[in-house]
Amino acid sequence: MSADALRIADSLRSDGISRPVLEGVVRLADAVMVLATGLAVFALAGSGAATGALPLALLAVGLVSALAFFHAFDCYQVPVMRAGLAQAGRIAGGWTLVFAIAAIAIATTPLTAHVPASVFGAWYVAGLAGLVGMRFLLSRLVRSWMASGRLERRAVIVGGGTAAADLIHELESQKDNDIRICGIFDDRANDRSPAVVAGYPKLGNIDALVEFARRARIDMLIVCIPLRAEKRVLELLRKLWVLPIDIRLSAHTDKMRFRSRGSSFIGTVPFVDVVEKPITDWDMVAKRVFDVVVASLAIVALAPVMLATAIAIRLDSKGPVLFRQKRYGFNNEIIDVLKFRSMYHDMADPAAKKVVTKGDPRVTKVGRFIRRTSIDELPQLFNVLAGTLSLVGPRPHAVNAHTNDQTWDEVVYGYFARHKVKPGVTGWAQINGWRGEVDTQEKIQKRVEFDLYYIENWSILFDIKILALTPVRLLNTENAY
Repeated sequence: MSADALRIADSLRSDGISRPVLEGVVRLADAVMVLATGLAVFALAGSGAATGALPLALLAVGLVSALAFFHAFDCYQVPVMRAGLAQAGRIAGGWTLVFAIAAIAIATTPLTAHVPASVFGAWYVAGLAGLVGMRFLLSRLVRSWMASGRLERRAVIVGGGTAAADLIHELESQKDNDIRICGIFDDRANDRSPAVVAGYPKLGNIDALVEFARRARIDMLIVCIPLRAEKRVLELLRKLWVLPIDIRLSAHTDKMRFRSRGSSFIGTVPFVDVVEKPITDWDMVAKRVFDVVVASLAIVALAPVMLATAIAIRLDSKGPVLFRQKRYGFNNEIIDVLKFRSMYHDMADPAAKKVVTKGDPRVTKVGRFIRRTSIDELPQLFNVLAGTLSLVGPRPHAVNAHTNDQTWDEVVYGYFARHKVKPGVTGWAQINGWRGEVDTQEKIQKRVEFDLYYIENWSILFDIKILALTPVRLLNTENAY
């Protein structure tokens, strides 16, 4: 990468906030405020009103109605959250509408005989004060996060010239635009693609873009090349699809209209959705919670097995119980993966320069057993708690893993696409028999094929299925040495 590209990449924050997650948290905070003020008011009304069936039913109806009206008034849009008075007005309008409906119910039904109108009035005032006060605090936080770059989507323009300049001007003219353009990358020389476009520098070619996108944690690539230039677009996508980011083709200069499916808009600028970043926002939160809970339970349940294994390793041969190896993690980052040591300490191969084969003399007696049964992988549960691994995902491969003197990224086209998600302790490829020694190109090709299938079809239920099948499939030790 160029010096300018390195400077920009290193200047970007690494603690970004997901907009869908923020919107979900605000919904939850609103729900808590509505319920808390309602319960407090009914409790203060006396006679056990807070626990009666009718008050509880009213609380539920009020909660659902309030959240529905807040959603209808766009109270969960980030641009609205940023404006203190505007969102306070929307919240007040939605909350008032809920109680206007309640007032009609009181006037036309015997409801007031069971719950006095004064109780409804107190709930209205307390809820309004709490919701509006919370929203003013939220507006300050959102403005601060947007100013500091935590609530932005980082984008890179692929392609230059007049088309890129027009797109940049159009994006920057959009109200409440959250796109931060970090630079431009183009394979063409400066005579065909200027070094500076609309005030943004050209930071390098497409090969440099891949490294920059990983280092800067770019969210979106906007390919600003006419859709009719099909060959050039396809050549670019062949290089870029391995990145864990959204890829959009700008349709701005093509003046095309699209159905909502397969396309998206930033303001009024149309894009063709080519590649979606996998496992994002709430999916990422759900997967992380699942990982932490299940890994913690597994560590407790398997503690006797791990303790016995550690003792057996120490009695069998000299050296540490645990073995650390450099492997590829999410986004091609190098991580340290823990395993129980299965080789003689003086023959250990942390760089994975030589593949373990059947009858390998480097493997200890205990090592052969724990490798066949995959007990050697159990310490990776601590990697899961640390956040470098997931319970389920593509297995992390050693950095120098190779077959017939070829590294695996040379053997399989698109190999690094398997690193678009966090690697796992177990995976779809492993439970389908693709584990153990990789001595042919077909074996690594099949692993990558199954890994990509997992990425494209991920769900929590899919993870549960893989975890449930793992102990059964591990009984097949044919390829585990």
